[in-house]
Amino acid sequence: MKILIIGKNGQLGWELVRQFAQRGETVKGVDLPEFNITDSDHIRALFDSFDPDLTVNAGAYTAVDNAESDAATAFAVNQQGPAGLVKMCASKAPLIHVSTDYVFDGTLHRPYKETDPIAPLGVYGHSKALGEKEIAAHPCHIIIRTAWLCGVHGRNFVKTMLRLGAGKKNLSVVNDQVGSPTFAADLAGAIISIVDRYQNESPLEWGTYHYCNLGQTSWYRFAKKIFDLARPMTPLAIRTVKPIPTSAYPTPARRPANSVLDCRKIEQAFGVVRPPWEESLEKMLREIIVSKKDTAQ
Repeated sequence: MKILIIGKNGQLGWELVRQFAQRGETVKGVDLPEFNITDSDHIRALFDSFDPDLTVNAGAYTAVDNAESDAATAFAVNQQGPAGLVKMCASKAPLIHVSTDYVFDGTLHRPYKETDPIAPLGVYGHSKALGEKEIAAHPCHIIIRTAWLCGVHGRNFVKTMLRLGAGKKNLSVVNDQVGSPTFAADLAGAIISIVDRYQNESPLEWGTYHYCNLGQTSWYRFAKKIFDLARPMTPLAIRTVKPIPTSAYPTPARRPANSVLDCRKIEQAFGVVRPPWEESLEKMLREIIVSKKDTAQ
């Protein structure tokens, strides 16, 4: 089986290529600059040359704040790109697409279900919502919404906190936005579970699913846990983390106050087991810090 991963340089795409390769699968990862999802000629040439049996689109324009002033690029990547993939994917070749909690406005006081109405707050969320509509035109599609993604490869909140915590004694972090941290290695594992089900010719329920790690927290409590777990592993200057409201940290794009996703559907459909976010955070920290020490030696 030939598996195509779009967005190989991203947190999730890198992890998918790594895990599929470790399993001995025939996997091809593509990304900028050799592949541009907004270029129909690039898409056509890629599918003509590789002819994948299954495609995972893990690529996206994810610069949430920049999207407010660069809407054309956000819509080109997040909406037009998926539309081009749908046109090229064979009707029976599955297309797995990764989306985001930003399609919701975050005003509910419970975890968001797949069936809840979408109401994005900004350009990024709107572009991803329209991308979902494009993907839904494919008869064999699975959309996986996730949130607060972190991985050993690429930039993310965990790495930012480690960098700031190494040099600053005091830090202020937003405490009125809640969500469920998602670790790229675990999300990749969930996607592989779906691919395994397909390879075994088991019936699949196409449609939209949610996946995040187990549990929920705020950015402030997330930061505190990062420092608590990392302190025994690496020197940190940080001494005080202060909780602040979103209003004290203005950004061009509005963030959902509640990004918690109800993930029961993917658990029941594919037998996916979601590790607690604290457990996966510790594993990620160990890998990041050990690899950094190894590189320095």
